[in-house]
Amino acid sequence: MNLSLYTVSAFLIIDTDGHRVLAKYYHPKSHPNGESQKFRMVKEQRAFEKGLYQKTKKAGGDIILYDGQLAVYRHSLDLIFYLIGDPAENELMLYSALVAFSDAVHMLLRNQVEKRAVLENLDLVLLCLDETIDDGIILETDPAAIASRVSRPKADTTEIVINEQTIMQAYMTVKEKMQQRIGQL
Repeated sequence: MNLSLYTVSAFLIIDTDGHRVLAKYYHPKSHPNGESQKFRMVKEQRAFEKGLYQKTKKAGGDIILYDGQLAVYRHSLDLIFYLIGDPAENELMLYSALVAFSDAVHMLLRNQVEKRAVLENLDLVLLCLDETIDDGIILETDPAAIASRVSRPKADTTEIVINEQTIMQAYMTVKEKMQQRIGQL
């Protein structure tokens, strides 16, 4: 048994019409089973994606063995998320990574995970994917941790409030001193 950290061969998002929305194939330099040449050509990738979509387009399942590859998938409105791995890989690990990615994207897109929203926020989705999987190695399976690393930092509004208060306090102090001087005249 070859132990390796490389567990993911590909990540796909396909819409309900069978068109590729996002695809990322991982090709480790030394894959334990020697299949590093698989999915090198775009033609092979498209053929694999088309066949995989035909097998998984109906909701209800979450794992399938297709074309010598283990595929875990999850439906979300008009999209299907896939994680592809070697058949000898741990399905539960692949599925937990897929669920973590999916839940993190749901958090980041405020539960509006549809094709339009994914394309408009593709930068966040790709960052989320990179925080979950790096070069075929699963890094994180906690959706909250993934989302917190990816989310855009909120503008620091406390500084503005403090400055406005300081200016207002200075104005009130000047106003009181002016009133005192006018009262002395």
